[in-house]
Amino acid sequence: MITLLGWLFSALLVLIVPPVLVLFAQVLLACLPARSRSSTPGPRPRVAVLVPAHNESSLIVATLNSIQPQLVEGDRLLVVADNCSDDTAALARAAGAEVVERSNEQQRGKGYALDFGVRHLASDAPEVMIIVDADSLLSEGSILRLALCCIDSGRPTQALYLMHAPAGSGLKVQLAEFAWCVKNRVRPQGWARLGLPCSLMGSGMAFVWKDLALIDLASGHIVEDLKMGLDFCRSGKPPLFCRDALVTSYFPRSDEGLSTQRKRWEHGHLGVILGDAPKLMIEAITRGNGSLLAMTLDLLVPPLALLTLALGATFALSWLVFLLGGALAPALIASIGMVLLAGTVLLAWSRFGREIIAFSTLMYAPFYALKKIPLYIGFVLKRQVEWVRSKRDDN
Repeated sequence: MITLLGWLFSALLVLIVPPVLVLFAQVLLACLPARSRSSTPGPRPRVAVLVPAHNESSLIVATLNSIQPQLVEGDRLLVVADNCSDDTAALARAAGAEVVERSNEQQRGKGYALDFGVRHLASDAPEVMIIVDADSLLSEGSILRLALCCIDSGRPTQALYLMHAPAGSGLKVQLAEFAWCVKNRVRPQGWARLGLPCSLMGSGMAFVWKDLALIDLASGHIVEDLKMGLDFCRSGKPPLFCRDALVTSYFPRSDEGLSTQRKRWEHGHLGVILGDAPKLMIEAITRGNGSLLAMTLDLLVPPLALLTLALGATFALSWLVFLLGGALAPALIASIGMVLLAGTVLLAWSRFGREIIAFSTLMYAPFYALKKIPLYIGFVLKRQVEWVRSKRDDN
């Protein structure tokens, strides 16, 4: 029996340790000095900025105000007011945006809104389309940098997309901001050092217009951005990371909003890992698609809290099995994995997270991970598969 348990934990480590190694490689690479870029960009392409919005009256004007000064003659700014029951459409029109309204209670989700907006833009198509969420702010010059990077590379391009904790937020939101920085800044920056692609992140995404025909946008998938990036990569268009373009947003203040947002993101990510990762890995290897292999390896890295919980549980149980008379190898491998994960997180914090959280806050991370156990149990018992908007602070 003990021997059987030893083999079982060995099998678990085969699944858990590779994501830790990928995470370590990405963080280490991200810490290397930045490469100088001497290429001369071409002329600025004609741009359309598409903003899907579902009941975003409290935020839409600020978003549009961050976009409009960056547009030039011939550009378009389109808001898709999707199944809205508030005055999002009216506010967007008053702010100077072109607005179309969509109402379809059976087809809910960002993907359907994007498809609706693309079909509207087709009558006067741009060279590059940029998607910006209605709760995001674009830093100055980001439209230009995204558009040039996209048109010059001929690939989908993802801006650096960061989410911040509102002032006065508790420890869990501060830790969430750090985890988001690792996921959306550190890891893609590390992969980019090797010329490898990044995942699409939902806001600050730029596409060559003609390439949109390669994928099907109309979807209710709860992590449609992740799916889009993989679909483009499979079509020979691996997404490119553009860290010089910056998009920012804030986590919801309410516990309900945070819970809804976190559940959608993490259940969606885990669902893609279980449902798509094996076939993506096989496809990448059989077709010799290195970009798809890199994106699949990145996909296999679960949320930091889950990775910590899984490795910690395996570490404790493998040593228990050893003390009861089992094999030593699984316990040693689990120990190495724990040290490597802890070192990776500390390295990421030291290089990128000092301005986000204090070291004392980082020490709270294991307890934060434990508090997320019900979220992962919920994935097993009742996985979220439908898109649900995160509740804002005022609605």
